[in-house]
Amino acid sequence: MLSSQVETSAGHPDRGAVVSTALVRTLCALLPSGAQVALGWSEAGVGEGWLQEPVAPSAHAVTLDVLLGSPASVDGPLRRWQHEGGELAIRAVLPDGTPPDEAWWAVARPWLQDALTLARQREQITSLDTSKRLQQALYEIADLAGADLEMTEMLRHFHRVLNSLMYAQNCYIVEYDDVRRRIRFLYFADQRDSFVADPDRSYEEHEMPRSLTFALLRHGQPLSGPSNELLAAMTDEYDPRRGPESLDWLGVPMLREGRVCGAIVVQSYEQRVRYNEADRTLLGYVAQHILTAMDRRQAQVQLERQVERRTLELQRANHSLQDEVVERRRAEKLQLALFNIAEMAMSAESLAQFYVQVHGVVGTLLDARNFYIALVDESGEGLEFVYSVDEYNPARASRPFSKGLTEYIVRNRQPLLASRAHIDALRASGSVNEFGARSHCWLGVPLLSDDDVVGVIVVQSYSPEISFTAHDQRLLTFVAQNIGNGLARQRDQEGLRNAHAELEKRVEERTRELAEVNGKLLGQIGERLRAEQRLTHQALHDALTGLPNRAHLLDRLEDAIARARSRDGLRFAVLFLDLDRFKLVNDSIGHAAGDQMLVEVAKRIVSMVAGDDVVARLGGDEFAILLECEQGLSSAREFSQRMLVALEESMWVQGRELFPSGSLGIAMWSPRYRNGEEMVRDADAAMYRAKAQGKDRCAVFDEAMREEALRSLDLEADLRRAINNRDFLPYYQPIVRLTDGEVVGYEALLRWRHERRGLLLPSAFLDLGEESGLIEQVDWLLYEEVIGQLARGGEGYLSVNVSPRHFRSADFSSRLFGLIEAAGADPRRLRLEITEVALLDDGPRTLRILQTLRERGVLVQLDDFGTGFSALSYLHRFPISTLKIDQSFIAGLHGQDIQSTYALVQGVLSLARTLGIETVGEGIENMAQQQTLLQLGCDYGQGYLLGRPAPMDTFVTG
Repeated sequence: MLSSQVETSAGHPDRGAVVSTALVRTLCALLPSGAQVALGWSEAGVGEGWLQEPVAPSAHAVTLDVLLGSPASVDGPLRRWQHEGGELAIRAVLPDGTPPDEAWWAVARPWLQDALTLARQREQITSLDTSKRLQQALYEIADLAGADLEMTEMLRHFHRVLNSLMYAQNCYIVEYDDVRRRIRFLYFADQRDSFVADPDRSYEEHEMPRSLTFALLRHGQPLSGPSNELLAAMTDEYDPRRGPESLDWLGVPMLREGRVCGAIVVQSYEQRVRYNEADRTLLGYVAQHILTAMDRRQAQVQLERQVERRTLELQRANHSLQDEVVERRRAEKLQLALFNIAEMAMSAESLAQFYVQVHGVVGTLLDARNFYIALVDESGEGLEFVYSVDEYNPARASRPFSKGLTEYIVRNRQPLLASRAHIDALRASGSVNEFGARSHCWLGVPLLSDDDVVGVIVVQSYSPEISFTAHDQRLLTFVAQNIGNGLARQRDQEGLRNAHAELEKRVEERTRELAEVNGKLLGQIGERLRAEQRLTHQALHDALTGLPNRAHLLDRLEDAIARARSRDGLRFAVLFLDLDRFKLVNDSIGHAAGDQMLVEVAKRIVSMVAGDDVVARLGGDEFAILLECEQGLSSAREFSQRMLVALEESMWVQGRELFPSGSLGIAMWSPRYRNGEEMVRDADAAMYRAKAQGKDRCAVFDEAMREEALRSLDLEADLRRAINNRDFLPYYQPIVRLTDGEVVGYEALLRWRHERRGLLLPSAFLDLGEESGLIEQVDWLLYEEVIGQLARGGEGYLSVNVSPRHFRSADFSSRLFGLIEAAGADPRRLRLEITEVALLDDGPRTLRILQTLRERGVLVQLDDFGTGFSALSYLHRFPISTLKIDQSFIAGLHGQDIQSTYALVQGVLSLARTLGIETVGEGIENMAQQQTLLQLGCDYGQGYLLGRPAPMDTFVTG
């Protein structure tokens, strides 16, 4: 603070004082001689202080407490006031003890205020300059922490920057190992201490007893103060080994993840220099940057070591790879040579050519400018030099076995690598004789075939610059094994070539004989070709109409699709025609008439199409047309209408005039079609849509049909999963005696517990089930559930619907009774409901099934009576226990046709009573219907009025 620098006596002013001594003297000079003036101030920014003129002895001096603490008056000698947050005071006394006049006060007061303002401005300038220097120093410290300098040089720069911010002439930095409790002086600079720090040496605590540095590191907190006081606090005495005592000592630890890893220390030997809190903060900041630099340097050293180690590893790996590359190249060259030898053994036209090619292959592996192949002759008593290329011996004559180097290999069955000295030693020992020019280096290996030596392959050198090695010997030995095999193969092929020549002569003779037979065969071949053409035509055409069949149509469709994809503008459609009521023709006037009708229809269709269009019969009464449509869908529609009109014209078939008609579906080409089968499928679907709309019309396959087909596919997949998961269950609807309302039984109604759509009625999936054939599996799941419910006991009977499809099944009865016996159920409580269609489908067969069921206790009810095609006279032929009058008649008892419906229901009930058959009225929804049926003598009733379908638990618990 500036107040600490201001002299309290006017005789010793300080340059940093708020009020200069000259101001006090000037104000005193404006008063009579002998007057006294004292100025005082107190302000947060510049501090507090006072000046007096003339200077008085200490006993009579005015103090700051007097100026700022004594009571002041408006017109007395002491006046005090506030100015811009500061407090000012003036005490002026004339020689006679009175205060000066107001004119003097009017001058003194603004002068003192101006002096305070000027002091504030000086303090702000000083503070800004200090901040600037601090910021620059901190930037420099941060840059040094990231600079690529040696540690000693970097720490020297840190010291220089630190010394520019605070007194740091004496500074040292240590690194601390808190595990081994050792320190290492990274940097040491001291004006008085003669200690020489070795950065490579570590000091343990016992080597530096009673050390403030170790105390700082153990404490882990900043430590400051005179060294003697710090030592006294440690109950320690001065030790000369610690160096000179410092008047002020400041140390800050360096922390890494909460652990002390070093410290930085500054100390002062001068009385005027003391460290404060700001110095401690600054030193702590510098310490963290030094730690960052140390960590970075250590990481760099470790990285350099790792790089060096990795470089050595890579060098070793590189040498290994280079050796491996060389070895692989040798292996590849050897492999290629072996492959070429094997190929030459098969492709060479003669042995001579094979020898030349072998020489070329060996020459790619080693120096083979002097090369020969010697083979043991057929007698086994000598050598034949079948191939030889040599600088000094251009020709080698055959010879009987002697003591040559070649024979030496044949005898020993081992390769020989001989230098000039080795050859001379063999000659001196009498083992070999040398023929021809003297070799400097000679290498020969045996040729083996089935472990027998059949020859020798030799390379030799006449120059000291060319010598063969053990590696060349191994290489040539390995190659010789394949040459021996190739040589044997070539000899075999040579024999084959000779045999082939002989065979050609015999073939030529045989050819002349066969030429005579060939003429006869040509006639037979022609006949067979014509038969094949007929078979091909039959395979691709319909036998009845001569039209292309499905396979032919699909082939043409694939061609049309390919052309449509390759060029724009080609439009075509597939038309699917199905004759209406064709089955009636077959059933009424016979299949021959039906075939005649199909032939006539085929002629009419063919007469309407163009030359590039295709008309095919797919089977039965189904036809398909591949139609080119220049105008798109409009052309297809127009052609379809004309064809339907042409079909409707009358035709005479076996003396009867028939008027055929058809339903037609259209599928236009679209890029979404992947093949012709899909187009035929969609045209078929459109045809069924046309039939559903009333027949004798056409329909176009569109996106709605596509979506419906996809939904049908999805529903079929759901249906299959539901069968596997047994997601079907029976809902039971009570059947009530109309006279007293008692429940006599229940009809089991199928329900599907769909995984997403909830509970579904049969109408949502029955058609799909019938079409896919899956409904049979669903029915048997329902039968199993109903029979299981019967086995659990209860009152009354349970009835279940059986489709005509099951009655046509040979094993229906046995399978049903197998379920009953397995469950242990009472067959007398089970009733089966069939429709009139089942009675007419196969009368004798149905009668046998019904009699079998009745004999085993299972009664049969006729469901939906009155809606089928049967006559009432059929009833007495079949063992039917109950008639169920269809709900459409029950609903008509009080409708528009009440008279006719009433009479019909009355007649059915009368017939049933006559035959002794019980009756059930279905679909009773109101009391009026119930009362009418009761009056007409109906036995039982079923409908929402009497009870809605529900799980059996509902009726048992309810």
